[in-house]
Amino acid sequence: MLAPEHAIAAALLVPTAGALLIAAAGRSPNLREAVTGVTALALLGCVLSLLGPVLGGARPALALWAVLPGLQIAFKVEPLGMLFALIASGLWIVNSLYSVGYMRGNAEAHQTRFYVCFALSLAATMGIAFAGNLFTLFIFYEVLTLVTYPLVTHHGTDKARQGGRTYLGLLMGTSIVFLLPALVFIWYLAGTTDFTPGGILAGKLGHAELAGLLALCMFGIGKAALMPVHRWLPAAMVAPTPVSALLHAVAVVKAGVFTVVKVIVYIFGVDNLAGAGISGAADWLVVVAGFTIVSASVVALGADNLKRRLAYSTVSQLSYVIMAAALLAPLSLVGAVLHIAAHAVGKITLFFAAGAIYTAAHKTEVSQLDGIGRRMPWTMGAFTIAALSMIGLPPAVGFVSKWYMLSGAMTAQHWPAVAVIVASTLLNAGYFLPIVYRAFFVAPPADDHPHGEAPWPMVLALSVTAAATLALFFLPDVPLALARQTLAP
Repeated sequence: MLAPEHAIAAALLVPTAGALLIAAAGRSPNLREAVTGVTALALLGCVLSLLGPVLGGARPALALWAVLPGLQIAFKVEPLGMLFALIASGLWIVNSLYSVGYMRGNAEAHQTRFYVCFALSLAATMGIAFAGNLFTLFIFYEVLTLVTYPLVTHHGTDKARQGGRTYLGLLMGTSIVFLLPALVFIWYLAGTTDFTPGGILAGKLGHAELAGLLALCMFGIGKAALMPVHRWLPAAMVAPTPVSALLHAVAVVKAGVFTVVKVIVYIFGVDNLAGAGISGAADWLVVVAGFTIVSASVVALGADNLKRRLAYSTVSQLSYVIMAAALLAPLSLVGAVLHIAAHAVGKITLFFAAGAIYTAAHKTEVSQLDGIGRRMPWTMGAFTIAALSMIGLPPAVGFVSKWYMLSGAMTAQHWPAVAVIVASTLLNAGYFLPIVYRAFFVAPPADDHPHGEAPWPMVLALSVTAAATLALFFLPDVPLALARQTLAP
């Protein structure tokens, strides 16, 4: 059994070493993919070894070196980071299985580079999840952007390169122009950037200054896709579906909203933000996030391309987390943390289904999906479960997280936020349920060529994530306990 500090180091080193071994095994596809699977399992083992101590109240830590006084490369496992690491490491295993079917089924080029970059992206994600301070998180946040760029531009087409430029430009631009100055200013004010329960900025700034610094952070965390810095996410949909599934439904976007919640709770402090001036310093963020939720849902409603519809659904769903965190109510904050997990398992299932449809039927548009549920019942059954979760209907886990968010908004008597949640839920139903109806209740066109399900690794992977979407509805104890511990002093 690894000591906790050794488990932290291993969580960073295992996927890095895996990337080197994958590159060395590149001439043998079977060996390369076996190494990927073993690496993913080993990473999950490292992460799981930390779960018991964290649930028991321990906060394992690992300090490396100080760059400047108060700026140290250091790691500390707290409940929110524990949940993020569990999500990313667990879903990497499923996505690795899915990738075997997708990459081989579509005869994709540069498969070794694909698996290497995936492993490096998980190493960066572990660095973000376990970062003990904002300085360390910022370093791994930037690394994640750089190592996922080759995945976004994987196909090498003009469209892929254009999408990659948008991806890299927006994510690097926002973090350097907004988040880096905010980081320096926080360090100047507090003498540290350590993540501390209750925050480190209490009494340091007035209402206007606090709200302005929060704005630098929120728009600097471009991976959270808050409008108007959201365009990188639909642009990145040019990537292969496994990239869209894990990196743009889980690792990259979850790194964004994870950082938002972490900064609000551990840097600014919930009480500090709520008590700043006549109104809270985060009130403006509720408005911007609410606008993003509704606007992105409207765009998704009119999108015929399936991946584009899912991309704008992601923009909307991410802002649920941001809005719930900005309400600063205990119940809504629990809902924000839970929704990170709920959205991960639901949205990865939807992207898996989109990739399976493309692989088996070569269809990319919603208008082409008439009757496809009759020929791909496993795929569309999983899609239906995940769609219910995104809408917020039982028995899917999205119902649980939305319940907490809605309860928090009502407890805070923030009726505009309640209206946004209700309206966006109806919009979610408006752009997901017609797909389900077309798939199962409309006959396929007469000239539709016969086809069955996608390769079995893809169907197995999407079935597992759909089952997880149901299981977390009935057994939400671990994510709920971690969410509640996140708010404990």
